[in-house]
Amino acid sequence: MAEKRDEIILRGLQENNLKNVDLNIPKEKINVFTGLSGSGKSSVVFDTLATESRRQMTLNYPLYIRHQMPRYERPHADLMQHLSPVVVVEQKPVRGNSRSTVGTYMDIDPLIRLLFSRIGSPPIGSAAEFSSDSSFGKCPECSGLGEIIAPDVHKLIDHTKSLRESAVRFRPLAPPGWQGRWMVDGGLFDPDLPIKDYTEEKYNLLVYGPREGERAFSTYYYKVGNRDIEWDGILPRFIRLYINRDLSKLKITSQDDVLAVTARTPCPTCEGSGLNPKVLESKINGLNIAQYDRLEMTDLLGELAKINDPVGTSIAQQVLPGVKQLVDLGLGYLCLARKVGTLSGGEAQRVKIARHLGSSLNNITYIFDEPSAGLHPEEIEKLTHMLKSLRDNYNTVVVIEHNLAVIQTADEIIEMGPGAGVTGGRVVYQGAQEGLQKASAITDLNHKVAVNKNPRQTKNSFSINNAFANNLKNVSVEIPKNVLVSVCGVSGSGKSSLMFDAFTENYSETISVRQSSIGTSSRSTLATYMGIMDDIRSILAKETGQPVGLFSFNSIGACPVCEGKGVTTPDVAFADPVTVTCEACKGTRYSDEALSYRYLGKNIVEILELSIDETNHYLKMPKIVKKVDTLKDVGLGYLTLGQTTSSLSGGEVQRLKLASHLKKEGQIYLLDEPSLGLHTKDNAHLLVVFQGLVDRGNSVILIEHNLDFIAASDWVIEMGPGGGKRGGEILFEGTPEAMLESDTVTAKWLRKDAER
Repeated sequence: MAEKRDEIILRGLQENNLKNVDLNIPKEKINVFTGLSGSGKSSVVFDTLATESRRQMTLNYPLYIRHQMPRYERPHADLMQHLSPVVVVEQKPVRGNSRSTVGTYMDIDPLIRLLFSRIGSPPIGSAAEFSSDSSFGKCPECSGLGEIIAPDVHKLIDHTKSLRESAVRFRPLAPPGWQGRWMVDGGLFDPDLPIKDYTEEKYNLLVYGPREGERAFSTYYYKVGNRDIEWDGILPRFIRLYINRDLSKLKITSQDDVLAVTARTPCPTCEGSGLNPKVLESKINGLNIAQYDRLEMTDLLGELAKINDPVGTSIAQQVLPGVKQLVDLGLGYLCLARKVGTLSGGEAQRVKIARHLGSSLNNITYIFDEPSAGLHPEEIEKLTHMLKSLRDNYNTVVVIEHNLAVIQTADEIIEMGPGAGVTGGRVVYQGAQEGLQKASAITDLNHKVAVNKNPRQTKNSFSINNAFANNLKNVSVEIPKNVLVSVCGVSGSGKSSLMFDAFTENYSETISVRQSSIGTSSRSTLATYMGIMDDIRSILAKETGQPVGLFSFNSIGACPVCEGKGVTTPDVAFADPVTVTCEACKGTRYSDEALSYRYLGKNIVEILELSIDETNHYLKMPKIVKKVDTLKDVGLGYLTLGQTTSSLSGGEVQRLKLASHLKKEGQIYLLDEPSLGLHTKDNAHLLVVFQGLVDRGNSVILIEHNLDFIAASDWVIEMGPGGGKRGGEILFEGTPEAMLESDTVTAKWLRKDAER
């Protein structure tokens, strides 16, 4: 009798571009899905496997509870069996407000507050009172923000300009606003004299207001008369109207506008903790809660181990798993108080992973979307160890990945393809690593990087002098112009601080492409994102004499039944939601009238069905041709004009964002990990684009971990040696070939993977 394998059985998968895919995914194994970006990996793993597992889990709850939970539609598939509960770690960036910290994101802070409320001495009260959000716990000086926001006179006022020339940079206090007109026309100040030429007395009156005991008045002219209004000074007025109030309630003036002309300094009363000094008096083994929050994770483990109180020990035991996960993933240098918004891409990725792995449950399916994203090769070793540990604890691990080191940990490789988009959606190979080389020409597990032996030479450079941003330690560096430069180093080593803070501050004309996501709604299409949809509508309107809005499914051209959505979602009460293609428009989103008009034989839907590769053969407008060519340059020629951005894979989104910047005017391109989400073959295509940009006289600077990009560069700068306070120094500057002889962590991996 044949041995029966415990497998997840999937049959007839048809989500997105999947072409009736059949799969058996073995349990208690590491299963890696690979293939070109857009080949169908996410459609199998997220849109089918994860969605159905979540849907079936919710069926175990009573209807009144299910009504409060997320509702999942059954994926398009013939059969899905032997699924297990899933934990999903997606590629989406870590989100949080300005107060979000590692401690809040990991749900560790509530336990630390509970710990201090139970065993802190002297006792304060409830756990809530150890929070800067509570009326008792927040610092009375800074209202719990941990910092004092004060106007910076040099940001607020341009001393080289006059009042009439808008010397006051804060819009509500400058013309044409009423306060700006009052300063210009009131007669108290010369509106045409540069501020730097004011006498000391006039300058102090303008900026700081009248001296104590004195008053000054300035005339304000109304349409029906005028009256004198008491002048209080720019800084006192700004503080009264925009600082001494809840900034979040400002309507016309945004919080960002206020912060742009202010300086932030740690609050001296609470030492930046945001907590009432009375709260800080409560201590455990000599440390208050703010000091706990600032401990590195490795030191925090030691402090938790010192607790002897039985109640405290039980609480500490609940804190330990999350802290240990962060340490095991190489983030022992972080502290609970670290703001989530300041984490590097690699740090944020591992914090997200750690949040999901603090459980001792097994027989779970763990799903990871490119867990290597943002990680240095040195850090990937820790990641692969974690994946193996999960598998060995009787869990099923499913990973979408392009990184060869991660793929090489797989027990089972499933490659999707053979192409992307409509040319993908099939299983090209499934099996052990050994068979992949024989079966596929797409993924090469023996891939070696090609080190640039003939780098471009340049005599000119960009200068960064004495940079101290974040963890940088007085860094000065010369970055060559008009060549391809890679800035590398472990996560948190200071790469982003050096380039996105120090560099862009000196070179404001830099075109920066960061890792932030794009708007991916169901109504946003490739054509709208690239800014050519209005041109397409204009062409149709000019040809047919109809209003432009008729050719928009967000305007009068929308199908009246589905309102331009292309689908309807009937109310099925407490049953699983159902999405039905609109019968009136057959999913086109447009009204019959809109579809009746044509340009060169095609209506608006047929035009939007053109692939990027086909578009220039049909639409000849120079602006459209130029934008479409950028999509071809980054390898997205297989997508269609009407494809929704919400249906794109992570790698496709990354390249779409890049394409929107490629033809902008400007000579400095700064890109944050452009290899994210891309297969090795996609990387090669992107490298051709970058080399072409440099050949045309541009400077291209990459922040990268990918060795293919580092090896192909003309110049490499490595930051380190560690992350956080252990980083912030320059370890290496030179050519990739010279790096092979260097003694740095990146050089070690470059030697290992370089062609011999």
